[in-house]
Amino acid sequence: MFDWQKIDTVLLDMDGTLLDLHFDTFFWLEHLPLRYAEIHKMDTEEARSWLHERIIEQQGTLNWYCLDYWTRELNVPITELKHEVADKIAFRPHVQDFLAALKMHEIRTVIVTNAHQDSLSLKIEKTALDSLVDDVICSHDFGLPKENPQFWHKLQEVEPFNKETTLLVDDSLSVLNSAREYGIQYLLSIYQPDSQQPKREIEDFSAIEHFDEITPNK
Repeated sequence: MFDWQKIDTVLLDMDGTLLDLHFDTFFWLEHLPLRYAEIHKMDTEEARSWLHERIIEQQGTLNWYCLDYWTRELNVPITELKHEVADKIAFRPHVQDFLAALKMHEIRTVIVTNAHQDSLSLKIEKTALDSLVDDVICSHDFGLPKENPQFWHKLQEVEPFNKETTLLVDDSLSVLNSAREYGIQYLLSIYQPDSQQPKREIEDFSAIEHFDEITPNK
């Protein structure tokens, strides 16, 4: 799929790309509604419906990912509640081998995530993911989500990369569209970000099921 001799930098999404999105799906759609209902003494289904509407309103914005925002808006300790189900945080298949192969080939690896710093810290605590890559960059530090084309200009200032020799792997099609608009040459998506959800149909971008499909040879 790729000529690795032409790629010197790989930008990697975290949730749904390196890590199974099931943790996040379960938290927002199952655990949070249950705990919100308990805390605010509501019916669980009523809480689930109300939360779903509130969350969808923020889709594509930095608020969507911001634990501080949701803690404030919902009046529940989001970070603390995430710790309650942290055992569900897990790598997607073949991720560690893929990252090790890139390191061996001296290809720079940078996690570029929309995850809030508290969520990022929890996942690093559980996986030591930061030790497997060269750097980790959080979009909250720029005040822009990756869906905003201006994000890539901000990224370029702190992580200079050649658009012609860079690969971005991200499960979000809107993020890939944003990166394509910026001019990143190689773009790749993930068919099944959440291991518990059906495989998606993806037409506009190349996609893989697992990283062993593109791991460079030794």
